[in-house]
Amino acid sequence: MKRTGFIALVGRPNVGKSTLLNAMLGEKVAIVSSKPQTTRTRISGIYTKGEDQYVFLDTPGIFKPQNSLGDFMVKTANATMQDADAVVLVTDLGKEVSKVEEDVMAYAKRAEVPCILVLNKTDLYNATEVAEAIMKYAALHDFTAVIPLSAKGGKGVEAVLKECAPFLRESEWFYPEDIATDQPERVMAAEIIREKVLRTTNKEIPHGVAVVVEKFSEDPKTGMVSIHATVYCERASHKGIILGKGGEGLKRIGTYARQDIENLLGTKVYLNLWVKVKENWRDSAATVANFGYNDQ
Repeated sequence: MKRTGFIALVGRPNVGKSTLLNAMLGEKVAIVSSKPQTTRTRISGIYTKGEDQYVFLDTPGIFKPQNSLGDFMVKTANATMQDADAVVLVTDLGKEVSKVEEDVMAYAKRAEVPCILVLNKTDLYNATEVAEAIMKYAALHDFTAVIPLSAKGGKGVEAVLKECAPFLRESEWFYPEDIATDQPERVMAAEIIREKVLRTTNKEIPHGVAVVVEKFSEDPKTGMVSIHATVYCERASHKGIILGKGGEGLKRIGTYARQDIENLLGTKVYLNLWVKVKENWRDSAATVANFGYNDQ
Protein backbone atom coordinates (compact mmCIF):
# COMPACT_ATOMS: atom_id res chain seq x y z
CA MET A 1 0.00 0.00 0.00
CA LYS A 2 1.41 3.38 -1.02
CA ARG A 3 1.76 6.07 1.64
CA THR A 4 2.47 9.77 1.49
CA GLY A 5 2.69 12.78 3.81
CA PHE A 6 3.48 16.48 3.78
CA ILE A 7 6.12 17.59 6.28
CA ALA A 8 6.81 21.32 6.85
CA LEU A 9 10.34 22.43 7.70
CA VAL A 10 10.06 25.66 9.68
CA GLY A 11 12.22 27.88 11.85
CA ARG A 12 14.23 31.07 11.98
CA PRO A 13 16.37 32.23 9.04
CA ASN A 14 19.77 30.59 8.60
CA VAL A 15 19.21 27.60 10.90
CA GLY A 16 19.83 25.04 8.15
CA LYS A 17 16.39 24.08 6.80
CA SER A 18 17.48 24.02 3.17
CA THR A 19 20.71 22.20 4.02
CA LEU A 20 18.66 19.57 5.87
CA LEU A 21 16.26 19.22 2.93
CA ASN A 22 19.10 18.70 0.45
CA ALA A 23 20.75 16.17 2.78
CA MET A 24 17.56 14.12 3.15
CA LEU A 25 16.96 14.05 -0.60
CA GLY A 26 20.57 13.29 -1.45
CA GLU A 27 20.61 16.06 -4.04
CA LYS A 28 20.36 19.82 -4.20
CA VAL A 29 16.90 21.25 -4.74
CA ALA A 30 17.14 24.33 -2.50
CA ILE A 31 19.84 26.98 -2.72
CA VAL A 32 22.06 27.45 0.31
CA SER A 33 24.23 30.31 1.53
CA SER A 34 25.52 31.71 4.79
CA LYS A 35 23.26 34.74 4.33
CA PRO A 36 19.97 34.72 6.29
CA GLN A 37 16.63 34.74 4.43
CA THR A 38 18.09 32.86 1.47
CA THR A 39 14.90 30.85 0.92
CA ARG A 40 12.02 33.11 -0.16
CA THR A 41 9.33 30.72 -1.35
CA ARG A 42 8.01 27.30 -0.42
CA ILE A 43 10.07 24.55 -2.01
CA SER A 44 8.77 20.99 -2.22
CA GLY A 45 11.42 18.31 -1.86
CA ILE A 46 10.17 14.83 -2.75
CA TYR A 47 11.77 11.69 -1.33
CA THR A 48 10.38 8.35 -2.48
CA LYS A 49 11.56 5.07 -0.98
CA GLY A 50 9.77 1.76 -1.40
CA GLU A 51 6.04 2.40 -0.99
CA ASP A 52 6.57 5.69 0.88
CA GLN A 53 6.70 9.21 -0.54
CA TYR A 54 7.71 12.08 1.75
CA VAL A 55 6.92 15.59 0.54
CA PHE A 56 9.07 18.01 2.53
CA LEU A 57 8.01 21.65 2.38
CA ASP A 58 11.01 23.92 2.89
CA THR A 59 9.86 27.37 4.00
CA PRO A 60 11.36 30.85 4.30
CA GLY A 61 12.76 31.61 7.74
CA ILE A 62 10.21 33.21 10.04
CA PHE A 63 11.13 36.74 11.15
CA LYS A 64 9.54 40.13 11.75
CA PRO A 65 8.81 41.42 8.23
CA GLN A 66 9.97 44.90 7.28
CA ASN A 67 8.59 45.11 3.72
CA SER A 68 6.25 43.45 1.20
CA LEU A 69 8.78 40.72 0.40
CA GLY A 70 9.07 39.92 4.10
CA ASP A 71 5.28 39.84 4.44
CA PHE A 72 5.09 37.31 1.61
CA MET A 73 7.84 35.13 3.08
CA VAL A 74 6.32 34.95 6.57
CA LYS A 75 2.82 34.39 5.15
CA THR A 76 4.23 31.52 3.07
CA ALA A 77 5.87 29.87 6.08
CA ASN A 78 2.74 30.13 8.22
CA ALA A 79 0.45 28.86 5.45
CA THR A 80 2.75 25.89 4.85
CA MET A 81 2.40 24.75 8.45
CA GLN A 82 -1.37 24.69 8.02
CA ASP A 83 -1.06 22.46 4.95
CA ALA A 84 1.24 19.92 6.62
CA ASP A 85 0.61 16.58 8.28
CA ALA A 86 3.52 17.25 10.63
CA VAL A 87 5.96 20.04 11.43
CA VAL A 88 9.72 19.83 11.80
CA LEU A 89 10.97 22.79 13.85
CA VAL A 90 14.61 23.38 12.92
CA THR A 91 16.74 25.36 15.37
CA ASP A 92 20.36 26.31 15.94
CA LEU A 93 20.87 24.57 19.28
CA GLY A 94 23.21 27.29 20.50
CA LYS A 95 20.60 30.04 20.16
CA GLU A 96 18.15 31.05 22.84
CA VAL A 97 14.48 30.22 22.34
CA SER A 98 12.84 33.11 20.47
CA LYS A 99 9.28 34.15 19.72
CA VAL A 100 9.55 32.24 16.43
CA GLU A 101 10.04 28.91 18.18
CA GLU A 102 7.40 29.80 20.77
CA ASP A 103 4.86 30.61 18.03
CA VAL A 104 5.55 27.36 16.16
CA MET A 105 5.17 25.33 19.35
CA ALA A 106 1.97 27.18 20.20
CA TYR A 107 0.56 26.49 16.74
CA ALA A 108 1.46 22.79 16.94
CA LYS A 109 -0.26 22.50 20.31
CA ARG A 110 -3.34 24.46 19.24
CA ALA A 111 -3.76 22.61 15.93
CA GLU A 112 -2.75 19.27 17.48
CA VAL A 113 -0.16 18.79 14.74
CA PRO A 114 2.77 16.46 15.48
CA CYS A 115 5.97 18.44 15.91
CA ILE A 116 9.54 17.14 15.70
CA LEU A 117 12.36 19.28 17.05
CA VAL A 118 15.65 19.31 15.15
CA LEU A 119 18.58 20.80 17.05
CA ASN A 120 20.94 21.58 14.19
CA LYS A 121 24.66 22.45 14.05
CA THR A 122 25.77 19.95 16.71
CA ASP A 123 29.22 20.05 15.13
CA LEU A 124 29.66 23.53 16.65
CA TYR A 125 28.82 22.58 20.26
CA ASN A 126 29.85 20.07 22.91
CA ALA A 127 27.80 17.25 24.47
CA THR A 128 26.88 19.31 27.54
CA GLU A 129 25.48 22.13 25.41
CA VAL A 130 23.48 19.62 23.35
CA ALA A 131 22.00 18.06 26.52
CA GLU A 132 21.10 21.47 27.93
CA ALA A 133 19.32 22.45 24.72
CA ILE A 134 17.32 19.21 24.73
CA MET A 135 16.16 19.77 28.31
CA LYS A 136 15.33 23.42 27.63
CA TYR A 137 13.02 22.61 24.71
CA ALA A 138 11.56 19.46 26.28
CA ALA A 139 10.26 21.62 29.13
CA LEU A 140 8.42 23.87 26.67
CA HIS A 141 6.58 21.41 24.41
CA ASP A 142 5.69 17.75 24.10
CA PHE A 143 7.66 17.02 20.93
CA THR A 144 7.10 13.78 19.07
CA ALA A 145 10.89 13.48 18.86
CA VAL A 146 13.97 15.58 19.55
CA ILE A 147 16.83 15.04 17.10
CA PRO A 148 20.27 16.60 17.50
CA LEU A 149 22.06 16.63 14.15
CA SER A 150 24.51 18.29 11.81
CA ALA A 151 22.69 18.82 8.51
CA LYS A 152 25.86 20.13 6.92
CA GLY A 153 27.79 17.00 7.83
CA GLY A 154 24.86 14.64 7.26
CA LYS A 155 25.00 13.32 10.83
CA GLY A 156 21.54 12.43 12.16
CA VAL A 157 19.70 13.14 8.90
CA GLU A 158 18.38 9.56 8.60
CA ALA A 159 16.78 9.95 12.04
CA VAL A 160 14.52 12.71 10.69
CA LEU A 161 13.20 10.43 7.96
CA LYS A 162 12.63 7.66 10.49
CA GLU A 163 10.71 9.92 12.86
CA CYS A 164 8.57 11.35 10.04
CA ALA A 165 7.53 7.91 8.75
CA PRO A 166 4.60 7.47 11.21
CA PHE A 167 2.94 10.60 9.80
CA LEU A 168 2.59 9.16 6.29
CA ARG A 169 -0.92 8.04 5.43
CA GLU A 170 -2.29 5.51 2.97
CA SER A 171 -2.69 7.41 -0.28
CA GLU A 172 -1.67 7.44 -3.91
CA TRP A 173 1.48 9.47 -4.45
CA PHE A 174 1.18 13.09 -5.57
CA TYR A 175 4.39 12.98 -7.63
CA PRO A 176 6.21 10.52 -9.91
CA GLU A 177 8.79 8.46 -8.03
CA ASP A 178 11.74 9.73 -10.09
CA ILE A 179 11.51 13.46 -9.29
CA ALA A 180 13.00 15.32 -6.33
CA THR A 181 11.16 18.63 -6.57
CA ASP A 182 8.14 20.21 -8.23
CA GLN A 183 10.00 23.41 -9.10
CA PRO A 184 10.04 24.27 -12.82
CA GLU A 185 13.51 24.26 -14.39
CA ARG A 186 13.41 28.00 -15.14
CA VAL A 187 12.62 28.73 -11.47
CA MET A 188 15.51 26.54 -10.33
CA ALA A 189 17.80 28.29 -12.81
CA ALA A 190 16.81 31.69 -11.39
CA GLU A 191 17.45 30.46 -7.86
CA ILE A 192 20.87 29.08 -8.81
CA ILE A 193 21.82 32.47 -10.27
CA ARG A 194 20.64 34.22 -7.09
CA GLU A 195 22.65 31.80 -4.97
CA LYS A 196 25.82 32.73 -6.87
CA VAL A 197 25.07 36.43 -6.31
CA LEU A 198 24.70 35.73 -2.57
CA ARG A 199 27.97 33.82 -2.45
CA THR A 200 30.07 36.32 -4.39
CA THR A 201 28.86 39.67 -3.01
CA ASN A 202 29.02 41.37 0.36
CA LYS A 203 26.32 41.48 3.02
CA GLU A 204 24.69 44.70 1.74
CA ILE A 205 23.52 43.11 -1.49
CA PRO A 206 21.63 39.81 -0.92
CA HIS A 207 18.28 40.93 0.48
CA GLY A 208 17.83 43.45 -2.33
CA VAL A 209 18.48 41.02 -5.18
CA ALA A 210 15.94 39.20 -7.32
CA VAL A 211 16.50 37.19 -10.49
CA VAL A 212 13.96 36.98 -13.30
CA VAL A 213 14.44 34.55 -16.20
CA GLU A 214 13.23 36.40 -19.29
CA LYS A 215 13.89 33.59 -21.78
CA PHE A 216 14.35 29.82 -21.37
CA SER A 217 14.51 27.79 -24.58
CA GLU A 218 16.05 24.57 -25.88
CA ASP A 219 17.54 24.05 -29.34
CA PRO A 220 15.74 20.97 -30.72
CA LYS A 221 18.81 19.97 -32.77
CA THR A 222 21.66 20.36 -30.26
CA GLY A 223 19.73 20.19 -26.99
CA MET A 224 21.53 23.31 -25.77
CA VAL A 225 19.45 25.46 -23.43
CA SER A 226 19.54 29.25 -23.82
CA ILE A 227 18.76 31.32 -20.73
CA HIS A 228 18.47 35.09 -20.59
CA ALA A 229 18.06 36.44 -17.05
CA THR A 230 18.02 39.80 -15.31
CA VAL A 231 19.51 40.37 -11.87
CA TYR A 232 17.60 43.17 -10.16
CA CYS A 233 19.09 45.17 -7.30
CA GLU A 234 17.88 48.20 -5.36
CA ARG A 235 20.74 50.69 -5.75
CA ALA A 236 23.12 51.85 -8.45
CA SER A 237 26.01 51.23 -6.06
CA HIS A 238 24.85 47.61 -5.70
CA LYS A 239 24.79 47.24 -9.46
CA GLY A 240 28.42 48.29 -9.56
CA ILE A 241 29.36 45.71 -6.94
CA ILE A 242 27.54 42.92 -8.77
CA LEU A 243 29.12 43.88 -12.09
CA GLY A 244 32.58 44.20 -10.57
CA LYS A 245 35.58 45.83 -12.19
CA GLY A 246 35.30 45.50 -15.93
CA GLY A 247 32.29 43.21 -15.50
CA GLU A 248 34.40 40.51 -13.85
CA GLY A 249 31.97 40.07 -10.94
CA LEU A 250 29.00 39.30 -13.19
CA LYS A 251 31.18 37.06 -15.34
CA ARG A 252 32.15 35.05 -12.26
CA ILE A 253 28.51 34.76 -11.18
CA GLY A 254 27.57 33.59 -14.66
CA THR A 255 30.33 31.00 -14.80
CA TYR A 256 29.42 29.44 -11.45
CA ALA A 257 25.70 29.53 -12.25
CA ARG A 258 26.11 28.02 -15.71
CA GLN A 259 28.08 25.08 -14.30
CA ASP A 260 25.36 24.29 -11.75
CA ILE A 261 22.54 24.72 -14.28
CA GLU A 262 24.32 22.39 -16.72
CA ASN A 263 24.60 19.80 -13.96
CA LEU A 264 20.90 20.25 -13.21
CA LEU A 265 19.72 19.99 -16.81
CA GLY A 266 22.31 17.52 -18.07
CA THR A 267 23.07 19.60 -21.15
CA LYS A 268 25.12 22.57 -22.34
CA VAL A 269 23.77 25.98 -21.35
CA TYR A 270 24.20 29.44 -22.84
CA LEU A 271 23.62 31.95 -20.06
CA ASN A 272 23.20 35.67 -20.67
CA LEU A 273 22.94 37.90 -17.58
CA TRP A 274 21.99 41.54 -17.22
CA VAL A 275 21.90 43.74 -14.12
CA LYS A 276 19.21 46.38 -13.61
CA VAL A 277 18.28 48.71 -10.77
CA LYS A 278 14.74 48.64 -9.38
CA GLU A 279 14.79 50.92 -6.37
CA ASN A 280 13.03 49.69 -3.23
CA TRP A 281 11.34 46.83 -5.08
CA ARG A 282 10.90 44.88 -1.85
CA ASP A 283 8.52 47.59 -0.60
CA SER A 284 6.17 47.21 -3.57
CA ALA A 285 3.67 44.36 -3.31
CA ALA A 286 3.07 44.54 -7.08
CA THR A 287 6.76 44.29 -7.95
CA VAL A 288 7.30 41.51 -5.40
CA ALA A 289 4.51 39.57 -7.13
CA ASN A 290 5.86 40.33 -10.60
CA PHE A 291 9.23 38.93 -9.56
CA GLY A 292 7.56 35.62 -8.81
CA TYR A 293 6.93 35.95 -5.07
CA ASN A 294 3.21 35.35 -5.07
CA ASP A 295 0.66 32.79 -3.97
CA GLN A 296 0.70 31.14 -7.40
